[in-house]
Amino acid sequence: MSKRHLHLGQTLTFTGDPFHDGLDAARHSRQGALVVEDGVVAALGEADALRKGDYASVTDHGAALLLPGFIDAHAHYPQTAMIASWGKRLIDWLNSYTFPEEMRFGDPAYAAEIAGRYLDLLLANGTTTVCSYCTIHPGSVDALFQAARARGMRVLGGKTCMDRNAPEGLRDSVQSAYDDSKALLTRWHGQDRLSYVITPRFSPTSSPAQLQALGTLWAEHPDCLMQTHLSEQEDEIAWVKSLFPEARDYLDTYERAGLLGGNGLYGHAIHLEPREAHRLQEVGAALIHCPTSNTFIGSGLFDMDGLTRDGHRIGLATDTGGGSSFSMLRSMAAAYEIAQLRGRALHPAELVWLATAGSARALRLDHRIGTLAPGTEADFIALDLASTAAIAQRNARAGDIWESLFPTIMMGDDRAIAATYVGGKLVG
Repeated sequence: MSKRHLHLGQTLTFTGDPFHDGLDAARHSRQGALVVEDGVVAALGEADALRKGDYASVTDHGAALLLPGFIDAHAHYPQTAMIASWGKRLIDWLNSYTFPEEMRFGDPAYAAEIAGRYLDLLLANGTTTVCSYCTIHPGSVDALFQAARARGMRVLGGKTCMDRNAPEGLRDSVQSAYDDSKALLTRWHGQDRLSYVITPRFSPTSSPAQLQALGTLWAEHPDCLMQTHLSEQEDEIAWVKSLFPEARDYLDTYERAGLLGGNGLYGHAIHLEPREAHRLQEVGAALIHCPTSNTFIGSGLFDMDGLTRDGHRIGLATDTGGGSSFSMLRSMAAAYEIAQLRGRALHPAELVWLATAGSARALRLDHRIGTLAPGTEADFIALDLASTAAIAQRNARAGDIWESLFPTIMMGDDRAIAATYVGGKLVG
């Protein structure tokens, strides 16, 4: 019996980066089809042509749009339960809400409960891959990866390292940061669909010695990604300057420790100095835009237009729980709004690309996910373009796919996710 499965619907994928290649990089079909075999995309094309094959099943998604699953390139799964906590700037918000919640992850049962809850929320919102910070507790990493393995998801994550400026019980040490991270890396990296990410939280909570130890670990495992935060708020930058008076700028605190490289993920990157922007582009690092977090915590306006024109690799993220939604649709909408405030209207093609292929490229996974191209992993969603009365009435007037899709980007939520497939299997 055939193991091939046919999915019918509208399809949208990209052959290039619409920021640089224009709308010609987008490929849309109103009567499209996707063939899945053994968890991989076997074919993408027109429905009339692909209907003729022999299939174990045929699923007709009607007018729904088949897209790659969304990819959240920067999140904090331990902050799931305290998302949307009121009214603080970054440093106060960490001390008031984040650190007390992260203390609870010393309990493996609690970590497992939140990890499962978090991944299920992602899948309900059409997100099939996430790159997450954990806590200082090794068990928090185990919990995330075990939950991901049970769901067949491609997930990246790492132990968050902090040896200063954090509460007692949330600090490790120079040696334990290195030892724990190395042990977790050895246990999980490359297992199933899992990737370990070396994770210093940010310079204020790591001593120069701890940053250096993690830089040493990264040099020993250069195929791993490294994630951290950079230039999120102006008072944070001033704090970094007071803690590292010898550094040229915020980025230099990482560069001196061996934590600047092409496999680096630098979250936020809002208030970059010219030298920082130049060095990040020079080494090919990725910048991760976290728009709902930037507005919720009052951080500033990311320069999407300028940074993409300069050739930076950029991913999109929710940054939950600083970000105020688990939905990448909401992140796309907020990215549009922030760009508008900087005088640039992002096109729907650019927004979808950021949440799929762009984030995959930022995570060095664009050969595996973020696309419907044959040979890639069959993580995809069926997006209902008329999921609410308000969206449906606007969609009814649409003249093309972009007018049809944009209302869902701006007003959609989990109700727009008609189906989520991970490795070709329906999960939501």
